[in-house]
Amino acid sequence: QHERLEFEESSYLLGKTLAALDSAVFVFDSERRLRLANPAAQQLLDASRDRVFGRTAAELGLESLLDGPDTQLLAQTFPGRNGRFEVRQAALRSGGRGGRLLVINDVGRVLREEERQAWQRLLRVLGHEVNNSLAPIQSMAGTLATLVAREPLPDDWREDFQGGLELIGHRAEALGRFLSSYSRLARLPPPQPRPLDLAALVGKLAKLEQRLPVRVEPGESLAVQADADQLEQALINLLHNAVEAALTTGGEVRVRWHREAGRAIVAVEDDGPGPPSSENLFVPFFTTKPGGSGIGLALAQQIAEAHEGGVSLLARDDAAGAVASLWLPLPPV
Repeated sequence: QHERLEFEESSYLLGKTLAALDSAVFVFDSERRLRLANPAAQQLLDASRDRVFGRTAAELGLESLLDGPDTQLLAQTFPGRNGRFEVRQAALRSGGRGGRLLVINDVGRVLREEERQAWQRLLRVLGHEVNNSLAPIQSMAGTLATLVAREPLPDDWREDFQGGLELIGHRAEALGRFLSSYSRLARLPPPQPRPLDLAALVGKLAKLEQRLPVRVEPGESLAVQADADQLEQALINLLHNAVEAALTTGGEVRVRWHREAGRAIVAVEDDGPGPPSSENLFVPFFTTKPGGSGIGLALAQQIAEAHEGGVSLLARDDAAGAVASLWLPLPPV
């Protein structure tokens, strides 16, 4: 009786300990079937315990990790998250039967917290970011204003031009509010979320880019809870990078959005040369472009993570070019 109580107490403490860990912990038996997965592991797989218990490592997409070295650091995409992970595994033996322990740590978030100390240097390069965003907007506003003043001009064109001016003015005001808050605090202001229609937002931002037409691929109606100014800035940075890449090859830029695993995902795809092979793309002030500020991707990522989302930049599978994706959680249905 005493030994049984001790066993139950130990099992309870083990369960509480595993539940409190940020690391994803998996235990497989000798046949590589999952026998234990803590809450962090279930979140990583974006599945409940009932859906993963008893399934093989191959079915869960984890077999390559079990076949790899005992310790490795790698970029990986899981159903519930992607990023850089530290993967550790070890042999287990119980009752003469072997098994495997697999522990996965998301080191990307930890590293990014350290990297954000570099944002204290932000004020020294804010002028560059302001010019990148405001100069073309101001130029387009001036051009449209001149065209509107010409006579004769068809009535329907006047309405279109006036709408363009209003759109540019709105974006300039939003960017001004954003940068004002950012420069005062030297950090990202807390988001002020409200319902936003993705189709309307993406369509509006695509019209701002004058160097290259941005093709918007219609998608399903999706509404997210987000800070309008911040989300606009994040998507503008992704569009800016995509257009710059496409201009080097004479290619196109396309934007689309869809729903996946409880998230709204906006993908910006370009026909450029592809992303640089560097692990530092999201590090503040790191840049591979002459005269670049190294802020765009890092800022987009920080904005997305402040909304419990994320950003990725990957090479396209079907052709040359890159796909920058920004995802945000969707409200429960």
